[in-house]
Amino acid sequence: MAIALSPQDTRVEDYLNDKLQTNADLESLDGLLRDVQHQQALLKEQLSEAQETVVKSTETLETHTATVLQRAQAFKKQQADIDRRLLIVTRSETSDDAIQKFDEDLKMLQRLEVARGYIELLAEVEQLSTEARRNFKSSPQAALQPYLGLQKLAIALKEAQPAAEDAAPHLVDHVEKTAQSLWKQMKDAFGGDFEKTLAKMKWPGRDIKLVGALEEEWIEGVKRLLELQEPELKTQSDQVEPSREPVVLLPLEVMIKPLDLRFQYHFSGDRPTNKLDKPEYFLSHFMGLLDTYDDFFATNLQPILLDRFSKSNLAMTSIFIDSTSALITALLPMLRRKVFNVMPHIAKQPQLLSHTIHELMSFDVSLRDEWGYDGGRGVEGWGGLTWEVLVKKDWFGRWFEVEKNFALSRYHSIIEPVTSFEIDYDSVEPSATKPTNAAIRVNDLLETITDRYRPLPSFGQKMKFLILIQLEIFDSFHSVLANSLESYLSLTSPIARTVHGAKTQSVANVEGLAGVERLVRVYGSAEYLEKKMRDWSDDVFFLELWEELQDRANDPGRGGDRGKVTVGDMSVEHVADKTSSAVGNEAEQGALFDECAGSYRRLRIRTEGVLTDSFVQQVRESLRPYGKINAWSTLSSPSSANQQTTNLAISSALDAPFRLLNSYLEFLSHALAQAPLRRIVRQVLLSVQGFMWDQVLMRYSFS
Repeated sequence: MAIALSPQDTRVEDYLNDKLQTNADLESLDGLLRDVQHQQALLKEQLSEAQETVVKSTETLETHTATVLQRAQAFKKQQADIDRRLLIVTRSETSDDAIQKFDEDLKMLQRLEVARGYIELLAEVEQLSTEARRNFKSSPQAALQPYLGLQKLAIALKEAQPAAEDAAPHLVDHVEKTAQSLWKQMKDAFGGDFEKTLAKMKWPGRDIKLVGALEEEWIEGVKRLLELQEPELKTQSDQVEPSREPVVLLPLEVMIKPLDLRFQYHFSGDRPTNKLDKPEYFLSHFMGLLDTYDDFFATNLQPILLDRFSKSNLAMTSIFIDSTSALITALLPMLRRKVFNVMPHIAKQPQLLSHTIHELMSFDVSLRDEWGYDGGRGVEGWGGLTWEVLVKKDWFGRWFEVEKNFALSRYHSIIEPVTSFEIDYDSVEPSATKPTNAAIRVNDLLETITDRYRPLPSFGQKMKFLILIQLEIFDSFHSVLANSLESYLSLTSPIARTVHGAKTQSVANVEGLAGVERLVRVYGSAEYLEKKMRDWSDDVFFLELWEELQDRANDPGRGGDRGKVTVGDMSVEHVADKTSSAVGNEAEQGALFDECAGSYRRLRIRTEGVLTDSFVQQVRESLRPYGKINAWSTLSSPSSANQQTTNLAISSALDAPFRLLNSYLEFLSHALAQAPLRRIVRQVLLSVQGFMWDQVLMRYSFS
């Protein structure tokens, strides 16, 4: 009967079976017993340490539990005490009601604290305002300090609003209005004192001399107004916007008043100088004011501006640091007002509108180039009155419509007369291909259009003129030339004559030298305009337009999709179809007139081919009678000098070919340049050579 073993006995048995497998293993039994005893001692030691750790952990847990229990009891007691006090303070029946009432009291205290801050701030505002108002009449300089403090406070509050999530809009509005009201009162007071000084100077007389006490009084008045305005100037210089009008310095604003009154007197009402068709009158008056008073301000105001602003952040703004720019800025409002008032009256008069915009562009260019005026915008530059009229006041669409109608009307008046397509032999060098009068006048028209829109500051507006007026005229004139060539081919085609018939006069216009001249007109016009377009592509103005177009097309920030990137109200894809396939491709060279010049080049090459074929065909036709002579085998050797002369005489059958060659080559030598003339003559002579070889030398027998 087997004895049942416990799990422990089983493990012992397994261990012994593993260690004592052979008789030789019995010899190591003593060592095995020692190892087992050593392991047993280690296990007993570990068991003892574990028991000690358990005892200590148990004691710590009991101590911590007792401590937490004591703290919980103390907290509960304290909470009960607080609830009791809240009930007493708030006179509530339950603790929840007491807590709600206590929170309301705390919120009220917070609101009171905020209100106290508001009241203190309002008191400070009122104190500064009162102090400034009390002093600006008796002691203007003393009034400036509280005003500047109030202005700084208003700016600080406005800047802090975003961080405070617009928490006190009414307070900010009150402080701003208080500062503005005080500023207006001080401005009026300082301005009134300054006007008295100007009256003593007899301003705006021509020969004004500041000396002695009068000079000191004028300088003091200028400095006082500049100090009053300085916070506003610094704010404006930090927030330059293209649409914002430049700030006028207060001393100049006061000094310009009599000049403004004089301007209104001359250019308002029924005055002889106030004519809608003479915008140059008030523009030249503006320039006259600059010429008259610029030296005075350069001598007297410039040192004050340098001393006041040279070490501030306003030093880089020309309208604050340069007396000439400051004077122009002060004079511009009266001119701007006049121009804006004039525009609605001339909008329905195309010629007057076009003339006025042209005069404004010339005026803007003069201020920029001759007077160096940038409107205080540095590298960005001044947009000009033209930009304000066309963009800000949205008159560009109407003006563009007028200019386009003028251009197309002028274009049609050029191409409609029959005499316009006569060849002009005097407009180009004798060695060049001669264009028609129409091609020359179309080119002149397009150059005039370029001059009209060249001063525009807007890239989109320039491209609109280029594509919707200039390239449209180029395309239209190309169609006229191409139709003339197609008409020639139709009238000279035997099939077309047979199927459609042709009038005798129409056929006569394309036969002989008249037909050659017609082809030369097309060829010369196409070559002339193609060369002009190549020259325009190298012009600085069109190069800058091309670079700007490429920058926009390749700008990742604009979406990178040519169909979505816009130039004005046109997509870049549409512009590329009209200008060059290289738009948006940095690896490919291109120019604005690639597509248009390419179409004229193809027309020129095709016309040259038609001209050559026509010339060759007519020469071969005239040689046919000569090819029918069959007397070569009967010719005998000359026996005398008279007989030799008779035999060597030119056949009358060659008279017609010689006359044709003579007349054609005489005409072509005057109408074509050397290169195309040589190409055509080479093909004609090769044709004559082939005719003589095939139809005479190889066809007949000779004696």
